[in-house]
Amino acid sequence: MRKSARRCAPGAFLPSYTIPNLQKFFLANLPFSAAAFRAAFPYTLPICAGFTFLGLAYGLMMRSQGFAFWWPILMSMTIFAGSMEFIVADLLLSAFQPLSAFLLALMVNARHLFYAIAMLDQYRGTGWKKFFLIFGMCDESFSIHCTAAPPEGVDRSWFLFFITLLNYAYWVGGATLGSLAGSLVTFDTTGLDFVMPALFLVIFLNQWMSEKRHLPTLVGLGASLACRLLFGADRFILPAMAAILALLTVARPRLEAAETKEDSLCK
Repeated sequence: MRKSARRCAPGAFLPSYTIPNLQKFFLANLPFSAAAFRAAFPYTLPICAGFTFLGLAYGLMMRSQGFAFWWPILMSMTIFAGSMEFIVADLLLSAFQPLSAFLLALMVNARHLFYAIAMLDQYRGTGWKKFFLIFGMCDESFSIHCTAAPPEGVDRSWFLFFITLLNYAYWVGGATLGSLAGSLVTFDTTGLDFVMPALFLVIFLNQWMSEKRHLPTLVGLGASLACRLLFGADRFILPAMAAILALLTVARPRLEAAETKEDSLCK
């Protein structure tokens, strides 16, 4: 005998326990996430200006090279590596060389290996947000994560999450605007790349003014300048990163001792 079909409520295709659990999760985290969003947003405003213009230029460049409007949108959402996305445009138009493309991508983004080491403590205890924090890591988010601290009462994991999410949204939004406007607007985009160096200068000055001791910053500047002179403009990034890591590792006990001494004096 054929059983009659039972009418299901909306969402009944999900396990019965998931809907109330999701509701409890979002309601429980809403106050923490809202406060973290309000705290994170001001830190990302300079990034918004830089990423919007640079993403706009990227979208316009992709359209000018004959790509469909969805190419820059898709690549900005999945690759999320500004410098590499500009390079990918040329790789897609050249001969198919997967090994060369892989090595080039590894070289251009090798600095993220050092970012990962530096963020081991910062990302500890972030739960499921860690996956997006890793995917959404970029130079600007790394700088803010290192220098900015959440206000008292604001959850640190949500604070880091919204910094990363907002920067991601700025870049994807800028690339989307440039892609959609690419067929309507035609102008010379030469000089728009100045936005990124200017953005890093602002972040550097903010970090310099917030530091108690400038030794780590001076080590980074000195190592970068020395490697720039020794290896040239195209090959100095990896040696500079390695030199900075080695020097700060050697100087870490002395820096920690000085910090402990200052904390004891303040108390």
